[in-house]
Amino acid sequence: MHIISKNSINLLLLLFVLWGLVSCNNTSEGEETANTEENEREGEQAQMEEAMLSQQQFEALDMKIDTLRQRNMAGFVEANGQLEVPPQNEASVTTVIGANVVEISVIEGDEVKEGEILAYISHPDIVQVQTNFLNASNQLNFQEKEFERQQKLYEAGVGSGEVFQRSEAEVQNARGEVQGLRSQLELLNMNPDNILNGTITQRIPVVSPIDGAIEEVNVKTGQFVQSEMPMFEIVNTEHVHADLMVFEKDVSKVKVGQEVNFTVESIPGTQLSATIISISKTFEQDPKAVHVHAEIEDKPENLIPGMYVRGRINVENTQTTALPEIAIAKDGETSYVFTAEKEGEAWSFKPVEVVTGTNTGEWVAVSFLSEVEPGTMFAYKNAYYLMAEMQKGEGGHGH
Repeated sequence: MHIISKNSINLLLLLFVLWGLVSCNNTSEGEETANTEENEREGEQAQMEEAMLSQQQFEALDMKIDTLRQRNMAGFVEANGQLEVPPQNEASVTTVIGANVVEISVIEGDEVKEGEILAYISHPDIVQVQTNFLNASNQLNFQEKEFERQQKLYEAGVGSGEVFQRSEAEVQNARGEVQGLRSQLELLNMNPDNILNGTITQRIPVVSPIDGAIEEVNVKTGQFVQSEMPMFEIVNTEHVHADLMVFEKDVSKVKVGQEVNFTVESIPGTQLSATIISISKTFEQDPKAVHVHAEIEDKPENLIPGMYVRGRINVENTQTTALPEIAIAKDGETSYVFTAEKEGEAWSFKPVEVVTGTNTGEWVAVSFLSEVEPGTMFAYKNAYYLMAEMQKGEGGHGH
């Protein structure tokens, strides 16, 4: 049986205390190291969760930023159609007399004003009508003088009443002929007073009846044109509007004053707004639908009648926060949008998780998990590019 001395016990206790102190120290150092690594990871995570774009990149990507907007995302009627102008804003230019084209002053696309000369025409009949007017005017002068003479004789009791009445009728006939020829000359854009002064012209102008743009030129120099032949087609696009076809089942939902959001096939990526100004009272039979006319707000200059449009008529005023579909990126099952903030000469875009709702194909209703500060700017496009830039940072590439 071994007996442990008191000194041995004290020595063992001392060793045990020292071992405990060393273990505690090692644990503290480990925890400190772990905390430091975690803080570094959090710092890296914070740094990674943004996409930085230089001003040059921002402009090259044609980035669009704006604050959140409310849109009508529910209660709409789909309607397609085309751009049209009212009949009074289109003109088919003809001449009132058959003649040869001797000069053309415009080409397709030219902007013209009402009364502006489009072409000149010439024909012997043009000279003849001026000659007839001049002769008729001279004859009228003679008849008026003869009438005055016969009137004096009749009033003096020495003239025949029959001769006086015949003279009066001849004056009336002469005046009618002169007035008719004067009207013909004015229709031909000629000044009758100049002809009375002896100026006979061999060619006459063809002028524009409205302000607008030359849509078609249907004649050539030297060509003979009949009076009913359209020489020029002119359209004024200032009052271009959307002419939409609404099917029978939806007609009862559509009213004047409702808002229409639509896109034009030839201008992709641009959504326009309009307001319904009139609804047709009769059905087209193929397909069975009515025409709905909508006045376009903030018209771009490149809208041309005949362009095909796709529209949605907002029949219920249900407003909700929405962003363009191209402003939303998905990572797995989670959707993100990006806030935008200018930092010096660069732009910082940070992801914000959202829950998506109604999707119209171009706009998506969104709700945020936390409150958004008023005035916060968001990227309205290139969300997937921003996501890729952010994930590139996670791979170790700094910004």
